[in-house]
Amino acid sequence: SHCKGEPADSTRAKSMASNSASISSDKRFLIFFDFDETIVDETSDDVVVQAAPGQHLPGWLKDTYQPGHYNEYMQRVLAYLAEQGVTESDIRSSMEKIPATPGMITLFQFLRTRPPQDFEVVLLSDANTFFIEAWLRRAGARPLFHRIFSNPATFNRDGRLVLRPFHAHDCMRCPSNMCKQVIVREYVARRTQERGRPYQRVCYVGDGANDFCPVLSLGPRDVAFPRRDFPMHRLITETHEAMPGEFKAVTVPWSSGEDVVQRLRKLVAE
Repeated sequence: SHCKGEPADSTRAKSMASNSASISSDKRFLIFFDFDETIVDETSDDVVVQAAPGQHLPGWLKDTYQPGHYNEYMQRVLAYLAEQGVTESDIRSSMEKIPATPGMITLFQFLRTRPPQDFEVVLLSDANTFFIEAWLRRAGARPLFHRIFSNPATFNRDGRLVLRPFHAHDCMRCPSNMCKQVIVREYVARRTQERGRPYQRVCYVGDGANDFCPVLSLGPRDVAFPRRDFPMHRLITETHEAMPGEFKAVTVPWSSGEDVVQRLRKLVAE
């Protein structure tokens, strides 16, 4: 399925597709990363609130949150911050200060130093493009990522960070603005077609409940890396108990990025 507004069959789209395919058609493994509580050790949406006056939001604003509609809530939060005089540089510097999760920089170094045919690295997050790009650039990790899928966010002329939903979907499990399984399925299908062959394995590194939905689509050769004792890990464990055989992927829980490196070393050595 084509993105809205993307030319379905223009020569430009075709040449871009064939260029990107030739660059990375030889990758053996595809690895997806979540952002909040996975790459960084906090939730970026919570961190940005610390840029507000008094480092917290008024009760009336918090009360507007409705389950399943977090994206719309964050749109209001960002509008409020702008009204309170919080600037682009304030938001950027608050993002840049977020610590990486333990071992994550080691994991990034491992991926960067592998032969180029090993890993295609993709980021998949329900945060937003501005928060993620700000953090990755500061960490020097932006070039590692082949693609970033997140809610689009750009500053308008009034200096407000305007957030939009990523897409619409029919999944009952996920928030209205993003189903990560839809993104994973479409990306893997499109890249497999461009490459002319599947990846040896697909890996997914995450932590949250919304990282459970995408790993349900993985097969028995693929690897799910849930952060130990976080919601994604608990949901995988519960699924194994309640519906044996339903969850196909190999599960490798991690507390540090170094745990992920250890397993990836084994995979590339096969």
